[in-house]
Amino acid sequence: VFNDRLGRSSLVFLNAGAIGLLVFLVADIFSNVSPLLFNPASPGGYLTYPLYDAIFLAGLLVAFLLLFSWEHRSGQVGTPAPARMGLIMAAAIGFQNLTEGLVFGSLWATSAHVGLLAVIFAGFLLQNVTEGFPIASPFLRTRGSTPTISLRAMSLLFLVGGLPTLAGGVLGYFFNSPSLDILFDAVAVGAILYSLLPMLRAAFRSAQGPEGSVRRVRLLYLGFLVGFAVGFLVNAF
Repeated sequence: VFNDRLGRSSLVFLNAGAIGLLVFLVADIFSNVSPLLFNPASPGGYLTYPLYDAIFLAGLLVAFLLLFSWEHRSGQVGTPAPARMGLIMAAAIGFQNLTEGLVFGSLWATSAHVGLLAVIFAGFLLQNVTEGFPIASPFLRTRGSTPTISLRAMSLLFLVGGLPTLAGGVLGYFFNSPSLDILFDAVAVGAILYSLLPMLRAAFRSAQGPEGSVRRVRLLYLGFLVGFAVGFLVNAF
């Protein structure tokens, strides 16, 4: 973010990596919430709970439509400003981290295995570090351009994305509900999907525009795969 030596090709690669991380994050969130949605007692285990389906769909649509309304009410339709995009990204990741905190808190309340909890906490911490990159990606800049965000503002965005883990841990220690997990995960998915659309549009425009090249298109796909792979490997830990 504060490095002014990035070329356009590097910017394409890094933005594509952020997109890959976000796509993996959506898949990871849904893989976490799907056991709650599907009823194992149903024939083949493929039927879902209607109430949980409604909660998930409502959370996703409310998050997406609220962001859509916010953008159009401001009169700035198109690619959102970096500050707005960073805030949306931080809030989306914050909701996802809130559910992770709920899981950790509930395990802490019901388990006395400190070693297991330490491993889970280390995994959450490492995952949160990688999730900081998509938050910072809207502020990446090319060579010679001026910073679009201060260190203090960037730190605040990281707190928006990371502190919900602690809040969820405290809440999950005293109270947890599948409905809350589903709702917060759905809001996170809706916000991430909304932020992905302009990122994809900008990524392909920068790679295939007048200044585009075959090399940049390859960097776009490579960056996406690298970002997805990093998310997968960190989650596997």
